[in-house]
Amino acid sequence: MRAGEESEPPGGGEARSDRDPPKGSSDAIDQARLWLAHHGLDQDAVEAVTDARAAAARTGDTPAAWPALPDGDPDSPDADPESVARTIVLRKLAAQARTRQELNKALQAKHVRGEVADIVLDRMESAGLVNDAALARDWVESRQQRRHLSRQGLRRELATKGVESAEIESALSGVDDDDELHAARSLAEKKLRSMRELQPEVRYRRLAGVLARRGFGPGVINRVLSEAL
Repeated sequence: MRAGEESEPPGGGEARSDRDPPKGSSDAIDQARLWLAHHGLDQDAVEAVTDARAAAARTGDTPAAWPALPDGDPDSPDADPESVARTIVLRKLAAQARTRQELNKALQAKHVRGEVADIVLDRMESAGLVNDAALARDWVESRQQRRHLSRQGLRRELATKGVESAEIESALSGVDDDDELHAARSLAEKKLRSMRELQPEVRYRRLAGVLARRGFGPGVINRVLSEAL
């Protein structure tokens, strides 16, 4: 090789920085796996983390035993800082999707330096493993259906998780007034089942409080209460 020339990666093609995710896969998960393997996680470890997250999603439980991740034991004094940070992040993501802010707080709690955290989280975002916009969309759909939250309640939760305002509003754009009213009615019907023995004025007061705490406005609350009581 002549001086000044750069070696071509195996198989030909453009040389790639060790900070760029590998290309060539249209499937985001496959691309993320390739990228993680490229940055120090062998395929078995990557698959183990993926399987752990899938199992946790099915059962709702946090995996009791985590797969061994190479060169990233947080308790090892000789561990590479980026490998440690990567291991912490992957263990969090194996249980459930997290926002960048949540992961950054987890790294801070383990005394990972800020510049190391930024490098690892930037890489995870590039690989598609950290995606606040997608998390916000999924959160809105799930929480409104299961918890009957208002738009304001959802907005408050996502802000607490560190999602940016523009991404929150984009996720909420699919929730209209009819969806809001339906969520409030569903919540009222559910709560009234346990209030049948109460006096009417007590039911009214308690149900109004429940709806207000979920973020519903006075107009929606008054309409739902007039229908339900």
